[in-house]
Amino acid sequence: MNTPAYDKLLSEISELCDRLDTSALIEILKLLKAPVYSREELEGILLWNDYLPMIEETPYSQQQRYLHFLWETIDKLPLCSSIPFSVPFRKIVAERLFKSCGRNFIAEEGNRFNFGCNIEAGRDVIFNRGNYFDTKGGISFGDFSAVAEFVKIYSHTHSESNHEIRSYNKVRIGRYAKIYSGAVIFPGVTIGDQAIVAALAVVSHDVPPNTVVAGSPAKVIRERRTEGNTEEALNHYWLHKRAFQTD
Repeated sequence: MNTPAYDKLLSEISELCDRLDTSALIEILKLLKAPVYSREELEGILLWNDYLPMIEETPYSQQQRYLHFLWETIDKLPLCSSIPFSVPFRKIVAERLFKSCGRNFIAEEGNRFNFGCNIEAGRDVIFNRGNYFDTKGGISFGDFSAVAEFVKIYSHTHSESNHEIRSYNKVRIGRYAKIYSGAVIFPGVTIGDQAIVAALAVVSHDVPPNTVVAGSPAKVIRERRTEGNTEEALNHYWLHKRAFQTD
């Protein structure tokens, strides 16, 4: 669905991201028709994550910092509204920022996370718009898993007696799992393969495979109605004519 002009633009950006120093960042901002700042201003960029205690355990390289900057910058530009550009753009960034990122990754606008290096995404993972992922403890998304709008996933907590005492616990989203709008998932939870988390569910315990959970706190309400289908037969293709998921 890309136009030749977008193909050329995305190819140039991809090559620049492979050597993402300050000079390359300036060139990318020009290609995006974004405000271009001085070298000194760009090299002085600090993100919210730079002020979080975990930065000592998981320090950024300047390239990672610039990738985070680009991930958030695209949402503030007119090109964000052009899906044939913005979805592949986020994939280019994710492939270099995440711990792992499989083919056909799709992300809409407004997805925020702190440490991208703690995200593992399998193939054909989709993030719809407006989600928040606290990735300090790590989050993994299995193949063909999907997160709808305004979902929150947390992977760390604080002591009640001393806020500076933190604990980290990875969240795992299984293959072909679906997390629907407004759900909240707490640290350490595993969502089983092919499970469904209903809209607005608050999940603090593991979800068995092939089940549907709902409510606050979330409870298993039934098995998933698969009609005998599993994995590929479940057709976890999200956009019209399998856009961005055809390879």
